[in-house]
This record gives sequence, C-alpha cells and structure tokens, in this order.
Amino acid sequence: MKKIIGMLGGMGPGATADAFSKLIANTHAKKDQDHIPIIIVSIPDIPDRTENIIHQGLSPLPAMIDSLKLLENAGVSCIIMPCNTAHYWYEDLKKIVNIHFISIIDAACNKIINSGIKKVALLATSATIYTKLYQEKLRNYGIECFVPDEVNQYKVMQSIISYKSGDLELAKELIFPYVNQLKSLGMNKFIMGCTELPIILNELSIKSPDDFIDATEELIKETVSWYNLTNIVNETEDNKLSSAL
Repeated sequence: MKKIIGMLGGMGPGATADAFSKLIANTHAKKDQDHIPIIIVSIPDIPDRTENIIHQGLSPLPAMIDSLKLLENAGVSCIIMPCNTAHYWYEDLKKIVNIHFISIIDAACNKIINSGIKKVALLATSATIYTKLYQEKLRNYGIECFVPDEVNQYKVMQSIISYKSGDLELAKELIFPYVNQLKSLGMNKFIMGCTELPIILNELSIKSPDDFIDATEELIKETVSWYNLTNIVNETEDNKLSSAL
C-alpha cells in the first residue's frame, strides 16, 4: 500500500494551498494515479503563532495537536507543516505521534548549507526571527544570517499580515522596496522563511530564482524524495518476500 503524506495546514490557508500546488508540481506523474496521496487538514482556528510568542497570546499548541491527531487517525505515514513559525513547537509535536515528521527549517537550511552559501538575509515573521529558528542552525555551519532592523521587520510583518487579510498588492508594496534596497547593498541571497512570502515575492523570485530560498519548495522537495525512497524500499521488500514464497 502506498504511503500517505499528511499536511498540517491552515497556517494560513493560502500557504497551505501553495504547498499542495508545489507538491503536485514536483511530482513526476503521467496520470492521476501517479500523484502522491495526501491528506490535508486545514483548520485555520489555530491561534496566531506570533501573537503567542511575542505577546504571550493564546497557545496554538493544543489546536495543532488536534490537527495532528486527525492526520494520525487517518493513517498518514509522514507529516509536513507548511508554517515556519509553528516549528517553534516542532519537537513538542514530534513527541505526540510516532510518525516521520519533516522540518521545513531543516529542509531550507540544508539547501543553504549544501549550496555553499555563506551569507543570507532572513525574511520571516517577527516570531520566527525572535526564536532564532534559522539563525542558530545556520550559525553552527558558519553561515551569517542577516535579519532586518526593527523598522524594516515591522514592514515585513505588515506585508505578511496584509496578504493574510486579502490585500496582495499592499503586501508587495510593503516588502518589495526593502528587498530591492538589500540587493542594492550587495545582499543576493534571501530565505523566504514564512510560507506566505513565496506568494508575495513571486514576481521577484521568478526574475531572480537563484537569489531566493523558498522554504516551502525545499520542504516539498524533501517530502517527495522521502516518499519516492520509501516506496522503492517497500517494493524491494515486497519483491524479496514474493521470491521467498
């Protein structure tokens, strides 16, 4: 039986849809049946992650656990969670279920490390930056992770909030000048470390694809690799069993 991917989504719905779209785009399929089975739980009632981390708001962990349990009960074999900030609770969530759980932070950092990048600018929510989810891991590999000052971080955060509220044009107006400013100062590598940012920055990343590390894309690529490798192993074991019989 094929493995099933479980996506713990809803943080936010647009980012969840983007991750699903990228899963389809990264799958080599000639027909419907060749695509990767996936069950998506997108219940957007999960409390805001940044509000909890920065302002001691309601914890999102119980609601995330509820979504995780839905996926576990549905019989998935691998969990992905297309939300960078939510990975603050990654280790807590991993303890809840005995299911393979791929980290978006690890996937993006592995791309940076393997590409030989030595300096990168992090664009993310204020909570992701505050919790140093990227900075500490990259520092261990001697990679400098530049983060915005307070004024520009406010603009990045307002860009993300604007997209979530349905105003993509305002979201672009808020963040495009800052990215272009950093480029003019010699910065040429950017982590899109919030799953809304690949959507907001789509125009810029299409023009200069080598300048942007799309954390969502890297998560999906690692998921597809895991799925393909797991199925190869399963087919090999099934063939050995058939031969033995």
